[in-house]
Amino acid sequence: MALELIDLVIVGLYAVVLFGLANWVSREKAGHEKNAEDYFLAGKALPWWAVGTSLIAANISAEQIIGQSGQGYVVGLAIAAYEWQAAIVLLVVAKFFLPIFLDRKIYTMPQFLAQRYGDQIKTVMAVFWIFLYTAVNLTSVLWLGGLAISAVTGVPVLMAMMGLAAFAILYSIYGGLKAVALTDVIQVVILIAGGIVITAISLSLVGDGAGAWAGFNTLMAQIPDHFDMILEPENPSYSALPGIWTLLGGLWVLHFSYWGFNQYIIQRALGSKSLNEAQKGLAFAAGLKLLIPVIVVVPGIAALYLAQNGMLDQATLDASPDSTYGVLMTLVPGGFRGLVFAALIAAVVSSLASMMNSISTIFTMDVYRAARSDQSEHHYVTVGRVASLSAMVIALVLAQPFLGGMESAFQYIQEYTGFIAPGVVAVFLLGLFWKRVNTPGAFAMLLTSVGLSFLFWLLANPTLLFGVGSGLLGLIGLDSADLPFVIRIWIVFLTCLVIGFGVSLMTPKPAEERVVVLSQMNFATQPVFNISAIAIVVILVGIYMVYW
Repeated sequence: MALELIDLVIVGLYAVVLFGLANWVSREKAGHEKNAEDYFLAGKALPWWAVGTSLIAANISAEQIIGQSGQGYVVGLAIAAYEWQAAIVLLVVAKFFLPIFLDRKIYTMPQFLAQRYGDQIKTVMAVFWIFLYTAVNLTSVLWLGGLAISAVTGVPVLMAMMGLAAFAILYSIYGGLKAVALTDVIQVVILIAGGIVITAISLSLVGDGAGAWAGFNTLMAQIPDHFDMILEPENPSYSALPGIWTLLGGLWVLHFSYWGFNQYIIQRALGSKSLNEAQKGLAFAAGLKLLIPVIVVVPGIAALYLAQNGMLDQATLDASPDSTYGVLMTLVPGGFRGLVFAALIAAVVSSLASMMNSISTIFTMDVYRAARSDQSEHHYVTVGRVASLSAMVIALVLAQPFLGGMESAFQYIQEYTGFIAPGVVAVFLLGLFWKRVNTPGAFAMLLTSVGLSFLFWLLANPTLLFGVGSGLLGLIGLDSADLPFVIRIWIVFLTCLVIGFGVSLMTPKPAEERVVVLSQMNFATQPVFNISAIAIVVILVGIYMVYW
């Protein structure tokens, strides 16, 4: 598929505006030198609309657009649980977590762990998150983005990845979080506009000229199984999205790990003007989350219908579901194609920039500054920029060896992130809301999460244990081959909580200055937040009632 001149003009205009805005917001007043708070937390001056749009721009990356479109093709609307349930989690985080985080005046999630549990657990988790964001998150966004750009333009995947990396570095590395967050307003507008275009075109093709709404009704009539939010056990995708367990099980653990305790997401709220602005920003982001499946998952479902009816190559899509979005882009006419292409670039580079900034924040503030606390503010900003650049180079080197052979990037990332997520959520939840939990309890929960998750993985792969694993898991009534990872995560999470309670009660109480005193926190929220939250919950309940 070739981009026409009008497409190139649109993409070029998008790039020029983005660079221009990034440079404009990154400027400093005469005589003021950018300090660590300016670079890593945008000077704690982000308004609610910047917080909300930047949250969505950081989240909606190649993983969502490429991965969830592919899963829309394979699974259907059920994959939207990752988006719609996240809206509820954002509201909970805004009301109950942010008041504590902002009261503690932290830069990073490891910094909260240091205040609550001590420097040892902070260092362990800081190193883990740097590795995770670099080797998993940054790498996966680069790889999926490179695949998509390659499918559209024919450019080799490595060259596409290098171009995306350079773009993200050039517009974000100087200004830090402020440049990333304020330019994300453009990114989200482009992303949503491009998504609406590709959804409308794919549905119109399904509707055979009768319009997008007719196409949507055709999809519901012709492939109704792809509009089930709660899958039955006989569904081929049940192991990835195990029916009612998507509402009652470990998917919530993944959501809270990602939206509540994930540096490159929560950093926007930490950089807000005030608690009220941060809470409004998260409510705004929750509202936008309701829209995402419409522009990401629905096109994937439409692609299945078009393939079944000979308008797309079904063999190609069946062999590589992650190619769905790129294939759909070949159906978009010139002009609109440039907008959709710009939206894809926006999704990728905004997430890359966000991850780079968060990696540099954790490395600089939690690792480097702890070792060299006598340096100037300018020195720490420079270290942060070098860390950002280094992380991107490492991700470029790792992308193809790590991810080149996977079947579905989206499900792969969710499953293996789940090894540590139960322990992280347990450590933070007890640290926030139970005064008695202590450092030994926190370490025990993290070790339990990794150890038990790894044990489940071994038991689910009996050949690794010469058949012993399958028999052991069978003794407790579980099928090792079919245990969904969502249920596995839930079991591990509950076990972590029990271990955390037990170890904390058997060891000394934490020092009084470490605990969170909930009676001193103000969890009241403004009317605009409350009204928004109620509206979002009502809409989600309606969606699940219609598409159950």
